[in-house]
Amino acid sequence: MKQKTSIQQKLHSDIDNKKVFKKAFKYGYKNLINIFNRNVYPTNTAIKNLNIFDENMPSEPTDAVSVIDILNTYGAPATVATLGGRYFGFVSGSSVPVGLAAKNLATFWDQAPAMHVLSPIGSKLESVVEYWLKELFNLPKKTVAGFVSGTSSANFCALAAARYRCLYNLGWNVNEKGLFGAPKIRIVTGKHTHSTILKAITLVGFGTEIIEWVDVDEQGRILPDLIPELDNSTILILQAGNVNSGSFDDFETICKKANKAGAWVHIDGAFGLWAAAVSKLNYLTKGIEKANSWAVDGHKTLNTPYDSGVLLCNDPEATTAALHMAGSYIVTSEERDGMFYTPEMSRRARVIEFWAILKNLGKTGIDEMILGMHERAIQFSKEINEIEGFQVLNDVVFNQVLVCCATDELTLKTMTKIQELRECWVGSSVWHNKKVIRVSICSWATDINDISRSVRSFKQALNESIS
Repeated sequence: MKQKTSIQQKLHSDIDNKKVFKKAFKYGYKNLINIFNRNVYPTNTAIKNLNIFDENMPSEPTDAVSVIDILNTYGAPATVATLGGRYFGFVSGSSVPVGLAAKNLATFWDQAPAMHVLSPIGSKLESVVEYWLKELFNLPKKTVAGFVSGTSSANFCALAAARYRCLYNLGWNVNEKGLFGAPKIRIVTGKHTHSTILKAITLVGFGTEIIEWVDVDEQGRILPDLIPELDNSTILILQAGNVNSGSFDDFETICKKANKAGAWVHIDGAFGLWAAAVSKLNYLTKGIEKANSWAVDGHKTLNTPYDSGVLLCNDPEATTAALHMAGSYIVTSEERDGMFYTPEMSRRARVIEFWAILKNLGKTGIDEMILGMHERAIQFSKEINEIEGFQVLNDVVFNQVLVCCATDELTLKTMTKIQELRECWVGSSVWHNKKVIRVSICSWATDINDISRSVRSFKQALNESIS
């Protein structure tokens, strides 16, 4: 009897000859070093060539090296250069080099830190990064962290914890009784709240019709004086970084009011919460420590590889009650068991690259990197304002710049032309009923020349749009 099946022999051979791994690294590294000067968006030809992947499922195994060759030949040209310095379309972020390297190493480890017994290294690093984040953001010592895929998931987890606590305060255990017949919970948030908040509200079973909307000012900040009377059945949702303008709510004033009323405060800080780690920008986040929960991305401002979000909550009991997991086969420990702070058990140890980047940069490196993004946004705003035909509509307090032309039609036409030129990539949005070009600067690689080069592309696009 054979000790190994034919497919086992083949897969062991792929490991032993190392060729597939060497090729993958060679191709990946080549793509990385070229990304800073290549076209930001794939060419039409590259996108058309993706049709090579339209085929029937192979009936027989395909050589591993040829699989990597196909991916590199047809996949690499069709990637978007979000890792470079001229991608401004979404708040995507680049990747700090050590993060890419650590993720590559962690891929070979293939750890799932649901329980300490499953991954002692994953458990340890989650504990360390939790501690470091509390220090960076100046959050309460009892705060716990759940490492999830992104802020969408973190917002969901936070609202699940808030739901548990608010209903428990009203004498209702939602885990035992469910939502049918439960006491009414109030949701209060600003009219510029992010769409992921609305998604989270529906996912936890509240529905958007119960939202008590509060007007915002010209920068998208919730108006404190218009927030209704709060109580211990209220979940108040604030923003650290408006997705368009980059503005921050007045956390100090609002949280004091909410704390007095016993309301739960959640802060959606996908990219903006990182301002707390920057000495010249942390005034923007004054008072965030008075909230109950926070959501933040690593893969945006910190530039960890995708996917990397964090739930932070100062109510460990509510967090674990909302996201609990039980089973006779579960092996808990005195150390951290990460499954109690996230919805999933089967998740990769994304904390490994998170830890690597925090360790690599340190406090001063994080401060310098994030402040640099702000400085490049200021530079973009200044240079684009010097070109006749463009106008900046927001106060550039962090990393967002909103640009428009004389008419909505011209704005959209110019934006389309910018995308076609492929020197940089931007997207559109609507700001106070006006079409705008949204510029999000969130890459460590964006330098002074990238900004000037991109502004010249804006100018060329505008000239071609009006000619």
